[in-house]
Amino acid sequence: MGSRSASLRPVSRVSPSLSRSALACRSQFLRFFPDGFRDETYVDWERGYKKEAAGRWTSELGPRKFLALLERRQYREIAETAVRIESRTNLLFSFEKMALRDAIRSAAGARVFAEGLYRFLHERRGDPQSRFEQWCDDVASLPRRQTRVLTWPVLTVFGFLARPDVHVFLKPNVTRVAARRYGFDFEYTSRPAWRTYASLLELARIVRSDPGDLAPRDMIDIQSFLWVQGSDEYE
Repeated sequence: MGSRSASLRPVSRVSPSLSRSALACRSQFLRFFPDGFRDETYVDWERGYKKEAAGRWTSELGPRKFLALLERRQYREIAETAVRIESRTNLLFSFEKMALRDAIRSAAGARVFAEGLYRFLHERRGDPQSRFEQWCDDVASLPRRQTRVLTWPVLTVFGFLARPDVHVFLKPNVTRVAARRYGFDFEYTSRPAWRTYASLLELARIVRSDPGDLAPRDMIDIQSFLWVQGSDEYE
């Protein structure tokens, strides 16, 4: 991400069912990426590094490997691998990265993180709300030195990287602007809670179904679409 210059190629294949707000957001996205989610510049600026991080996660912390490490009680290896994969992206702010590294430095912190993350990502017991709320509790209980660990970006980044077919990443300020521009009543609370995450998933579902001709592949495309609407990098 960084300073962008827009292309002015015309927009085509507009769905007649889109709301005026959705059409404006679609036009904003195509203004910068005329070929939509298959645009080479889009892949270079937005999708590529996120997809690469998701691929590394699958390779190094896929479900079977993750479980095997847990069974051997290699909590530190799990936590450090997760943080290392995320560190190669610009999804978290530097203070969040630092707080997370501090939180998993102790054996106790690494264990809480590793066991909690596995439950959130892969356990089938309970419903999505209970798993999410347990993950909130786990992150909130991590050791803290200076900066708090429980932020929306920290809470959502690992689900986004591990399972971009299911989970979406939340940057609060940008997402709130994007939701408003899309005409969606986003139920945001600054303290992480299921109501907000469920509202974000509903926004993602609507965005995914609305621009049908753009054919978003996963939550990476959805998150990137929302980023283009709400970030001042795309003014």
